[in-house]
Amino acid sequence: MPQIESNPINIVLVVAAVTFFTRIMPFLFFDSNKNAPGSVIYLGKIVPPAIMAMLLIYSLRNVAPLKYPYGLPELIALSTVILLHLWKKNNLVSILSGTVLYMFLVQKIFS
Repeated sequence: MPQIESNPINIVLVVAAVTFFTRIMPFLFFDSNKNAPGSVIYLGKIVPPAIMAMLLIYSLRNVAPLKYPYGLPELIALSTVILLHLWKKNNLVSILSGTVLYMFLVQKIFS
């Protein structure tokens, strides 16, 4: 079997092919005249909140509430994300604002 060189162009081509395949799969496997199967609809409703919960747990895994800064940057940024999302209902605005605020807090205020 020939060895494939792992240069950046090959990596980009493989990632592009995989991305293209995952985007075209629904059109290949489901009839456009019928509704999607119930299991697909269920997964479409349940997976996004589950991923967000996993990301939240992952991002807060190293918070030390008994050690300075006592998790305050994370708490302030998380509160900002929640409040902005409840107010604006825009994922991009709330997550981007929380990220920028968190980076400012850890680099300028709690450093």
